[in-house]
Amino acid sequence: MRVLIVGPLSGELGKAASIVLARGALVDHVESVDQALTRICDQGDHKLVICGIDSSISCLVAGLQRERISIPVLACGPEDPELAALAIANGAEDYIPLPPDPDLIAAFIQNATDESLTVLSSDPVMLSVVAKADRIAASDASVLITGESGTGKEVMARYIHQTSKRAKGPFVALNCAALPETLVESELFGHERGAFSGAAARRIGRFEAADGGTLLLDEISEMDVRLQAKLLRAIQEREIDRLGGSSPVPVNVRLIATSNRDLPSEVSAGRFREDLYFRLNVVSITLPPLRSRALDIAFLAHHFSRNYSEINGLPDRPLSPEALQKLEKHSWRGNVRELENAMHRAVLMAPGKIIDADAFEFSEVPDLQKVISAQEILAPWVGHRMDEVEQALILDTLSHTDGNRTHAASLLGISIRALRNKLRDYAQQGAAIPPPTHGMTASQ
Repeated sequence: MRVLIVGPLSGELGKAASIVLARGALVDHVESVDQALTRICDQGDHKLVICGIDSSISCLVAGLQRERISIPVLACGPEDPELAALAIANGAEDYIPLPPDPDLIAAFIQNATDESLTVLSSDPVMLSVVAKADRIAASDASVLITGESGTGKEVMARYIHQTSKRAKGPFVALNCAALPETLVESELFGHERGAFSGAAARRIGRFEAADGGTLLLDEISEMDVRLQAKLLRAIQEREIDRLGGSSPVPVNVRLIATSNRDLPSEVSAGRFREDLYFRLNVVSITLPPLRSRALDIAFLAHHFSRNYSEINGLPDRPLSPEALQKLEKHSWRGNVRELENAMHRAVLMAPGKIIDADAFEFSEVPDLQKVISAQEILAPWVGHRMDEVEQALILDTLSHTDGNRTHAASLLGISIRALRNKLRDYAQQGAAIPPPTHGMTASQ
């Protein structure tokens, strides 16, 4: 791993750098925050930043946030509680008193590099999926992981990376649904200084940062079709072009993509390139929903109970038979993620020496009045095409939110990019689109 030291090495900070080296990490050094931001954008593989208290912690953290880079920043300086509190208030993750304690620095290095995980399961359905992942991990083949939200697609991607021959290389992830369309290309391929407004420094993209390792493209179905063509070229040619760059850059990455959508249907609808689908789908893994792996419900519930009890300093308490029965009857639409959140709440809220059924709040029986109301609402749409119903729902929701795209996308349970694409299609068909609000432009 590579650690960046920010500040003069003439004093105690130099001792910290020596300890980092002795612990087997690579040390990179700059004198100032501006140099640090330039080096991080240019290098792309730092796992930890140790910054002297004399440097501006707040400017460093703000700069990293501006560049959408997530790296823990540790401040270090004299053993002074007020200085430590100020550094953490300015965005530092923690504070290292000087002179540095070797064991303390070693712990921070370990935390920054400890990404080991195991796919936990006791159900034969899921164990067969893990066995398939074990078989394909050693290859360099692209992998497409599909499944409902919350089934653990990113966990499986990390597992494949860690059991592959690229395990010592970087694992870099990009959530294609979390960024505006205009930023995804820069995030993927990087940019040169001045390539566009706001590009104040050269920045390598996720492809270069993942060189020698694995690149995860999370929710690949949300990527704009025009950018899919550039991604396809990068996969085929094994090289990328930075925005504003003058020559291609060779890259050596293994691609793993995830999606909770039916990609063949997206291909048929023209929203996903068929050639890219075949490039990514060399090997496919489908993660079963939690309701299809019943033996895992109790198994994972016990695991999450132990884990969150330890994290919160609470005694490990058993789940009552009634609690387990309630968990096993629940539908788990949010899958493993929903179960984990439910167990975290239960650990915190359950009184007494056991976790009983009362610690879980599920609406198991549908409200009959709501069902009748829903049938009355849907009745006028019987006989209409699905795309007509979908368009009406989207436009009515947008009107309900007074044109707020973000709020509407949240209510509809789709990404802002998916909503934007739908609205563009409706506008081209002549539909009246409610104007955006809250300072959003028409293109949003």
